[in-house]
Amino acid sequence: MRFPLRASSFVRSLLAPAFSLVGASRAGGGAMLPLVWALAWLPAWAAATDRKPDPPPDVVTSARGVTEVGTLEGVAYRIDVPAAWNQSLVVFFHGYSERPAVFKTGWGLNEVTRPIFERGFAVAQSGYSATGWALAEGVPESETLRQYFVKKYGKVKETIAASSSMGGALAMETIEQNPKPYAGALDLCGSLGPSYEEFQRRFAWRAAFDFYFPGLMPVLMPVPEEYQETSALRAKIAAALKADPTAAAEMRGLTGLHTDADLVHAMSYFTFAITDMQHRSGGNPFDNRNYLYTGTDPASSASDEALNDGVKRYTADEPARRYLVAHYTPTGKLTRPMLALHTMYDPLIPGTTLALYGHEVEEAGYGENLVQQYVHRDGHCAFTPQQVGESFDELLGWIRGGKRPTPGLLR
Repeated sequence: MRFPLRASSFVRSLLAPAFSLVGASRAGGGAMLPLVWALAWLPAWAAATDRKPDPPPDVVTSARGVTEVGTLEGVAYRIDVPAAWNQSLVVFFHGYSERPAVFKTGWGLNEVTRPIFERGFAVAQSGYSATGWALAEGVPESETLRQYFVKKYGKVKETIAASSSMGGALAMETIEQNPKPYAGALDLCGSLGPSYEEFQRRFAWRAAFDFYFPGLMPVLMPVPEEYQETSALRAKIAAALKADPTAAAEMRGLTGLHTDADLVHAMSYFTFAITDMQHRSGGNPFDNRNYLYTGTDPASSASDEALNDGVKRYTADEPARRYLVAHYTPTGKLTRPMLALHTMYDPLIPGTTLALYGHEVEEAGYGENLVQQYVHRDGHCAFTPQQVGESFDELLGWIRGGKRPTPGLLR
Protein backbone atom coordinates (compact mmCIF):
# COMPACT_ATOMS: atom_id res chain seq x y z
CA MET A 1 0.00 0.00 0.00
CA ARG A 2 1.35 3.42 -0.99
CA PHE A 3 0.46 6.45 1.12
CA PRO A 4 0.36 10.06 -0.13
CA LEU A 5 3.40 12.08 0.88
CA ARG A 6 2.84 15.08 3.10
CA ALA A 7 3.56 18.64 1.99
CA SER A 8 7.16 18.55 3.28
CA SER A 9 8.12 15.91 0.72
CA PHE A 10 10.69 17.79 -1.36
CA VAL A 11 13.65 16.25 0.39
CA ARG A 12 12.11 12.79 0.24
CA SER A 13 11.39 13.04 -3.47
CA LEU A 14 15.02 13.91 -4.15
CA LEU A 15 16.19 10.96 -2.08
CA ALA A 16 13.86 8.34 -3.57
CA PRO A 17 16.48 7.01 -6.05
CA ALA A 18 18.96 6.64 -3.21
CA PHE A 19 16.51 4.53 -1.22
CA SER A 20 16.26 2.13 -4.16
CA LEU A 21 20.04 1.95 -4.31
CA VAL A 22 20.16 1.13 -0.62
CA GLY A 23 17.79 -1.77 -1.13
CA ALA A 24 19.70 -3.05 -4.16
CA SER A 25 23.00 -2.75 -2.33
CA ARG A 26 21.73 -4.61 0.72
CA ALA A 27 20.42 -7.38 -1.48
CA GLY A 28 23.91 -7.71 -2.91
CA GLY A 29 25.65 -7.52 0.45
CA GLY A 30 26.92 -3.94 0.08
CA ALA A 31 26.19 -0.78 2.05
CA MET A 32 25.05 2.47 0.43
CA LEU A 33 24.03 4.45 3.51
CA PRO A 34 26.87 6.98 3.07
CA LEU A 35 25.44 7.71 -0.40
CA VAL A 36 22.01 8.31 1.07
CA TRP A 37 23.49 10.62 3.68
CA ALA A 38 25.43 12.54 1.03
CA LEU A 39 22.36 12.93 -1.17
CA ALA A 40 20.46 14.33 1.78
CA TRP A 41 22.50 17.51 1.33
CA LEU A 42 21.04 18.17 -2.13
CA PRO A 43 18.04 20.32 -1.08
CA ALA A 44 20.30 23.06 0.27
CA TRP A 45 21.27 24.06 -3.24
CA ALA A 46 18.71 22.31 -5.47
CA ALA A 47 15.83 24.49 -4.31
CA ALA A 48 17.83 27.67 -3.85
CA THR A 49 16.62 29.24 -7.09
CA ASP A 50 12.98 28.87 -6.01
CA ARG A 51 13.37 30.24 -2.51
CA LYS A 52 12.88 33.81 -1.40
CA PRO A 53 15.90 35.43 0.27
CA ASP A 54 15.96 35.10 4.04
CA PRO A 55 15.05 38.30 5.89
CA PRO A 56 17.69 39.81 8.16
CA PRO A 57 17.89 37.99 11.50
CA ASP A 58 16.64 39.46 14.75
CA VAL A 59 19.76 40.11 16.87
CA VAL A 60 19.59 41.22 20.50
CA THR A 61 22.64 42.12 22.59
CA SER A 62 22.46 42.15 26.38
CA ALA A 63 24.76 41.80 29.36
CA ARG A 64 24.49 38.02 28.95
CA GLY A 65 25.62 38.07 25.33
CA VAL A 66 24.09 37.93 21.86
CA THR A 67 20.94 36.12 20.80
CA GLU A 68 20.26 35.79 17.08
CA VAL A 69 17.04 34.35 15.65
CA GLY A 70 16.34 34.02 11.96
CA THR A 71 15.99 31.66 9.03
CA LEU A 72 18.59 29.99 6.83
CA GLU A 73 17.21 28.90 3.48
CA GLY A 74 13.79 29.17 5.08
CA VAL A 75 14.64 27.08 8.15
CA ALA A 76 14.31 28.66 11.60
CA TYR A 77 17.38 28.80 13.81
CA ARG A 78 18.64 30.29 17.06
CA ILE A 79 22.17 31.25 18.08
CA ASP A 80 23.25 32.31 21.57
CA VAL A 81 26.77 33.64 22.16
CA PRO A 82 27.71 34.43 25.77
CA ALA A 83 29.40 37.71 26.65
CA ALA A 84 32.41 35.78 27.97
CA TRP A 85 32.56 33.46 24.98
CA ASN A 86 35.25 30.80 25.11
CA GLN A 87 35.41 30.56 21.29
CA SER A 88 33.81 27.11 21.31
CA LEU A 89 30.47 26.00 19.89
CA VAL A 90 27.77 23.48 20.75
CA VAL A 91 25.45 22.45 17.94
CA PHE A 92 22.26 21.35 19.67
CA PHE A 93 19.90 18.84 18.04
CA HIS A 94 16.40 19.08 19.50
CA GLY A 95 13.97 16.20 19.85
CA TYR A 96 10.83 14.98 18.12
CA SER A 97 8.20 17.65 17.67
CA GLU A 98 4.64 17.43 16.42
CA ARG A 99 4.61 21.18 15.71
CA PRO A 100 7.14 23.47 13.99
CA ALA A 101 9.86 24.87 16.23
CA VAL A 102 9.53 28.54 17.13
CA PHE A 103 12.39 30.72 18.40
CA LYS A 104 12.07 34.16 19.98
CA THR A 105 14.90 36.39 21.11
CA GLY A 106 12.93 37.21 24.25
CA TRP A 107 12.73 33.60 25.30
CA GLY A 108 15.46 32.19 27.52
CA LEU A 109 17.36 28.98 26.96
CA ASN A 110 15.91 25.78 28.37
CA GLU A 111 17.21 23.52 31.15
CA VAL A 112 19.39 21.60 28.69
CA THR A 113 21.02 24.40 26.73
CA ARG A 114 21.31 26.93 29.56
CA PRO A 115 23.98 25.03 31.57
CA ILE A 116 26.07 24.74 28.40
CA PHE A 117 25.73 28.46 27.64
CA GLU A 118 26.65 29.33 31.22
CA ARG A 119 29.95 27.47 30.73
CA GLY A 120 30.96 29.96 28.03
CA PHE A 121 29.88 27.99 24.97
CA ALA A 122 27.94 29.42 22.08
CA VAL A 123 24.84 27.36 21.28
CA ALA A 124 23.40 27.00 17.77
CA GLN A 125 20.19 25.09 17.15
CA SER A 126 18.19 24.50 13.98
CA GLY A 127 14.42 24.25 14.10
CA TYR A 128 14.44 21.81 11.11
CA SER A 129 12.21 22.35 8.11
CA ALA A 130 9.90 19.47 9.01
CA THR A 131 8.24 18.11 12.11
CA GLY A 132 8.29 14.49 13.23
CA TRP A 133 11.21 12.12 12.58
CA ALA A 134 13.18 14.83 10.80
CA LEU A 135 16.53 13.13 10.30
CA ALA A 136 16.47 13.68 6.54
CA GLU A 137 16.05 17.42 7.14
CA GLY A 138 17.70 18.03 10.52
CA VAL A 139 21.15 16.61 9.76
CA PRO A 140 21.98 18.75 6.71
CA GLU A 141 20.17 21.82 8.07
CA SER A 142 22.16 21.69 11.31
CA GLU A 143 25.36 21.48 9.28
CA THR A 144 24.26 24.50 7.24
CA LEU A 145 23.78 26.36 10.51
CA ARG A 146 27.19 25.31 11.83
CA GLN A 147 28.86 26.63 8.69
CA TYR A 148 26.87 29.86 8.90
CA PHE A 149 27.99 30.33 12.50
CA VAL A 150 31.66 29.93 11.63
CA LYS A 151 31.34 32.31 8.69
CA LYS A 152 29.66 35.01 10.80
CA TYR A 153 31.27 34.63 14.23
CA GLY A 154 34.66 33.27 13.26
CA LYS A 155 36.61 30.06 13.56
CA VAL A 156 35.94 28.12 16.76
CA LYS A 157 38.40 26.21 18.95
CA GLU A 158 36.19 23.16 19.31
CA THR A 159 32.69 22.09 18.31
CA ILE A 160 30.58 19.64 20.29
CA ALA A 161 27.29 18.02 19.35
CA ALA A 162 24.64 17.95 22.09
CA SER A 163 21.21 16.44 21.77
CA SER A 164 18.06 15.27 23.48
CA SER A 165 15.50 12.58 22.59
CA MET A 166 15.24 12.18 18.78
CA GLY A 167 18.11 14.64 18.54
CA GLY A 168 20.33 11.80 19.71
CA ALA A 169 19.73 10.04 16.38
CA LEU A 170 20.69 13.21 14.50
CA ALA A 171 23.85 13.66 16.57
CA MET A 172 24.73 9.98 16.12
CA GLU A 173 24.32 10.19 12.35
CA THR A 174 26.27 13.45 12.22
CA ILE A 175 29.19 12.13 14.26
CA GLU A 176 29.34 8.91 12.24
CA GLN A 177 29.04 10.51 8.80
CA ASN A 178 30.63 13.94 9.31
CA PRO A 179 32.97 13.68 12.32
CA LYS A 180 35.67 16.10 11.18
CA PRO A 181 34.17 19.34 12.64
CA TYR A 182 33.34 17.75 16.01
CA ALA A 183 35.36 16.97 19.12
CA GLY A 184 32.67 14.84 20.76
CA ALA A 185 28.99 14.47 21.57
CA LEU A 186 26.69 14.64 24.59
CA ASP A 187 23.55 12.56 24.23
CA LEU A 188 20.72 13.20 26.68
CA CYS A 189 17.86 10.65 26.78
CA GLY A 190 18.63 10.01 23.13
CA SER A 191 17.29 7.64 20.54
CA LEU A 192 20.55 5.91 19.73
CA GLY A 193 20.71 2.81 17.57
CA PRO A 194 18.76 1.72 14.49
CA SER A 195 15.60 3.76 13.93
CA TYR A 196 13.78 0.71 12.67
CA GLU A 197 14.31 -1.04 16.01
CA GLU A 198 12.62 1.72 17.99
CA PHE A 199 9.78 2.24 15.53
CA GLN A 200 9.09 -1.48 15.09
CA ARG A 201 8.81 -1.88 18.86
CA ARG A 202 6.37 1.01 19.12
CA PHE A 203 4.30 -0.34 16.23
CA ALA A 204 4.22 -3.82 17.77
CA TRP A 205 3.04 -2.40 21.09
CA ARG A 206 0.29 -0.40 19.38
CA ALA A 207 -0.85 -3.58 17.60
CA ALA A 208 -0.94 -5.31 21.00
CA PHE A 209 -3.07 -2.49 22.38
CA ASP A 210 -5.56 -3.13 19.56
CA PHE A 211 -5.71 -6.80 20.59
CA TYR A 212 -6.70 -5.84 24.13
CA PHE A 213 -8.88 -2.87 23.20
CA PRO A 214 -10.19 -3.48 19.65
CA GLY A 215 -11.65 -0.51 17.82
CA LEU A 216 -10.68 2.03 20.46
CA MET A 217 -7.99 3.74 18.42
CA PRO A 218 -7.61 4.47 14.69
CA VAL A 219 -6.60 1.64 12.36
CA LEU A 220 -2.85 1.06 12.07
CA MET A 221 -2.51 0.63 8.30
CA PRO A 222 -2.70 3.34 7.44
CA VAL A 223 -3.25 5.56 10.43
CA PRO A 224 -5.48 8.40 9.18
CA GLU A 225 -3.32 11.30 7.98
CA GLU A 226 -5.37 13.77 10.02
CA TYR A 227 -4.68 11.92 13.29
CA GLN A 228 -3.80 14.19 16.19
CA GLU A 229 -3.25 13.57 19.87
CA THR A 230 -6.18 15.08 21.77
CA SER A 231 -7.27 15.24 25.38
CA ALA A 232 -10.53 13.52 24.38
CA LEU A 233 -8.65 10.56 22.92
CA ARG A 234 -6.41 10.29 25.95
CA ALA A 235 -9.45 10.36 28.23
CA LYS A 236 -11.02 7.55 26.19
CA ILE A 237 -7.87 5.43 26.49
CA ALA A 238 -7.68 6.07 30.24
CA ALA A 239 -11.33 5.05 30.70
CA ALA A 240 -10.76 1.81 28.78
CA LEU A 241 -7.74 0.92 30.89
CA LYS A 242 -9.68 1.57 34.07
CA ALA A 243 -12.57 -0.58 32.86
CA ASP A 244 -10.30 -3.58 32.12
CA PRO A 245 -7.53 -3.63 34.75
CA THR A 246 -6.32 -7.09 33.67
CA ALA A 247 -5.69 -5.96 30.10
CA ALA A 248 -4.13 -2.75 31.38
CA ALA A 249 -1.75 -4.72 33.62
CA GLU A 250 -0.72 -6.97 30.74
CA MET A 251 0.00 -3.95 28.53
CA ARG A 252 2.10 -2.43 31.30
CA GLY A 253 3.99 -5.70 31.66
CA LEU A 254 4.61 -5.88 27.92
CA THR A 255 5.84 -2.30 27.61
CA GLY A 256 7.58 -1.94 30.97
CA LEU A 257 5.55 1.17 31.72
CA HIS A 258 4.87 1.91 35.38
CA THR A 259 1.44 3.52 35.27
CA ASP A 260 -1.73 3.69 33.22
CA ALA A 261 -1.03 7.39 32.72
CA ASP A 262 2.28 6.54 31.02
CA LEU A 263 0.49 3.95 28.89
CA VAL A 264 -2.12 6.50 27.82
CA HIS A 265 0.55 8.94 26.74
CA ALA A 266 2.62 6.27 24.98
CA MET A 267 -0.23 4.85 22.90
CA SER A 268 -1.43 8.30 21.87
CA TYR A 269 2.07 9.55 21.01
CA PHE A 270 3.24 6.33 19.33
CA THR A 271 0.25 6.49 17.02
CA PHE A 272 1.28 9.96 15.87
CA ALA A 273 4.86 8.77 15.32
CA ILE A 274 3.60 5.78 13.31
CA THR A 275 1.52 7.91 10.95
CA ASP A 276 4.39 10.37 10.60
CA MET A 277 6.73 7.58 9.47
CA GLN A 278 4.11 6.02 7.20
CA HIS A 279 3.66 9.27 5.31
CA ARG A 280 7.37 10.08 5.27
CA SER A 281 8.15 6.68 3.79
CA GLY A 282 5.20 6.65 1.38
CA GLY A 283 3.88 3.33 2.68
CA ASN A 284 3.91 1.02 5.67
CA PRO A 285 7.49 0.39 6.90
CA PHE A 286 6.38 -1.73 9.88
CA ASP A 287 6.25 -5.50 10.19
CA ASN A 288 5.36 -7.47 13.32
CA ARG A 289 5.14 -10.94 11.77
CA ASN A 290 8.35 -12.05 13.51
CA TYR A 291 7.74 -10.10 16.72
CA LEU A 292 7.42 -12.35 19.78
CA TYR A 293 5.36 -10.68 22.49
CA THR A 294 6.53 -11.53 26.01
CA GLY A 295 6.31 -10.15 29.54
CA THR A 296 2.58 -9.58 29.90
CA ASP A 297 2.47 -11.66 33.11
CA PRO A 298 5.64 -12.49 35.10
CA ALA A 299 3.89 -15.46 36.72
CA SER A 300 2.59 -17.24 33.62
CA SER A 301 3.07 -17.60 29.87
CA ALA A 302 -0.64 -18.02 29.21
CA SER A 303 -1.31 -14.35 28.53
CA ASP A 304 1.75 -14.12 26.25
CA GLU A 305 0.45 -17.10 24.31
CA ALA A 306 -3.00 -15.56 23.96
CA LEU A 307 -1.55 -12.27 22.74
CA ASN A 308 0.76 -13.89 20.19
CA ASP A 309 -2.06 -16.11 18.93
CA GLY A 310 -4.54 -13.25 18.57
CA VAL A 311 -2.63 -10.09 17.69
CA LYS A 312 -3.00 -8.85 14.12
CA ARG A 313 0.13 -9.28 12.07
CA TYR A 314 1.22 -6.68 9.50
CA THR A 315 3.56 -6.83 6.51
CA ALA A 316 5.88 -3.98 5.58
CA ASP A 317 6.03 -2.36 2.15
CA GLU A 318 9.61 -2.83 0.96
CA PRO A 319 10.27 0.72 -0.35
CA ALA A 320 8.86 2.18 2.87
CA ARG A 321 10.96 -0.20 4.95
CA ARG A 322 14.07 0.92 3.08
CA TYR A 323 13.28 4.55 3.94
CA LEU A 324 13.07 3.71 7.63
CA VAL A 325 16.29 1.71 7.49
CA ALA A 326 18.06 4.57 5.72
CA HIS A 327 16.99 7.13 8.36
CA TYR A 328 18.96 5.88 10.15
CA THR A 329 20.88 2.64 10.60
CA PRO A 330 24.17 3.38 12.35
CA THR A 331 27.49 1.99 11.21
CA GLY A 332 28.98 1.93 14.71
CA LYS A 333 31.92 3.98 13.41
CA LEU A 334 32.00 6.32 16.39
CA THR A 335 35.35 8.07 16.01
CA ARG A 336 34.63 10.77 18.59
CA PRO A 337 33.87 10.46 22.32
CA MET A 338 30.16 10.23 23.08
CA LEU A 339 28.72 10.42 26.59
CA ALA A 340 25.09 9.28 26.87
CA LEU A 341 23.00 10.15 29.93
CA HIS A 342 19.68 8.55 30.78
CA THR A 343 17.13 8.58 33.55
CA MET A 344 16.59 5.25 35.26
CA TYR A 345 13.01 5.10 34.01
CA ASP A 346 12.11 6.69 30.70
CA PRO A 347 8.62 5.85 29.42
CA LEU A 348 9.38 6.92 25.82
CA ILE A 349 13.01 5.92 25.20
CA PRO A 350 14.06 3.20 27.66
CA GLY A 351 17.61 3.28 28.94
CA THR A 352 18.19 -0.15 27.40
CA THR A 353 17.83 1.47 23.95
CA LEU A 354 21.56 2.13 23.89
CA ALA A 355 22.45 -1.56 24.25
CA LEU A 356 22.17 -2.41 20.54
CA TYR A 357 24.12 0.67 19.48
CA GLY A 358 26.77 -0.21 22.04
CA HIS A 359 27.17 -3.61 20.39
CA GLU A 360 27.47 -1.99 16.96
CA VAL A 361 30.13 0.41 18.20
CA GLU A 362 32.05 -2.45 19.81
CA GLU A 363 31.90 -4.54 16.64
CA ALA A 364 33.17 -1.58 14.60
CA GLY A 365 36.15 -1.27 16.94
CA TYR A 366 35.23 1.98 18.70
CA GLY A 367 33.86 0.71 22.01
CA GLU A 368 36.10 2.97 24.09
CA ASN A 369 34.43 6.04 22.55
CA LEU A 370 30.99 5.35 24.06
CA VAL A 371 30.03 5.75 27.71
CA GLN A 372 26.53 5.50 29.20
CA GLN A 373 25.64 7.00 32.56
CA TYR A 374 22.35 7.28 34.42
CA VAL A 375 20.75 9.38 37.14
CA HIS A 376 18.25 8.50 39.85
CA ARG A 377 15.26 10.15 38.21
CA ASP A 378 12.09 9.06 36.39
CA GLY A 379 10.68 10.57 33.22
CA HIS A 380 11.68 11.34 29.67
CA CYS A 381 14.67 13.73 29.64
CA ALA A 382 13.84 14.63 33.26
CA PHE A 383 17.33 15.87 34.14
CA THR A 384 18.12 18.78 36.40
CA PRO A 385 20.24 21.60 34.97
CA GLN A 386 22.95 20.59 37.43
CA GLN A 387 23.01 17.04 36.07
CA VAL A 388 23.24 18.30 32.49
CA GLY A 389 26.13 20.57 33.46
CA GLU A 390 27.98 17.84 35.34
CA SER A 391 27.61 15.44 32.42
CA PHE A 392 28.85 18.09 30.00
CA ASP A 393 31.86 18.73 32.26
CA GLU A 394 32.73 15.02 32.22
CA LEU A 395 32.59 15.00 28.43
CA LEU A 396 34.80 18.10 28.23
CA GLY A 397 37.42 16.54 30.50
CA TRP A 398 37.42 13.42 28.35
CA ILE A 399 37.71 15.37 25.08
CA ARG A 400 40.53 17.50 26.41
CA GLY A 401 42.75 14.60 27.32
CA GLY A 402 41.40 13.62 30.70
CA LYS A 403 40.19 10.21 31.75
CA ARG A 404 37.26 8.43 30.15
CA PRO A 405 34.14 8.94 32.31
CA THR A 406 33.14 5.99 34.45
CA PRO A 407 30.03 4.23 33.12
CA GLY A 408 27.15 3.93 35.56
CA LEU A 409 25.73 6.44 38.01
CA LEU A 410 26.57 10.07 37.32
CA ARG A 411 28.22 11.25 40.55
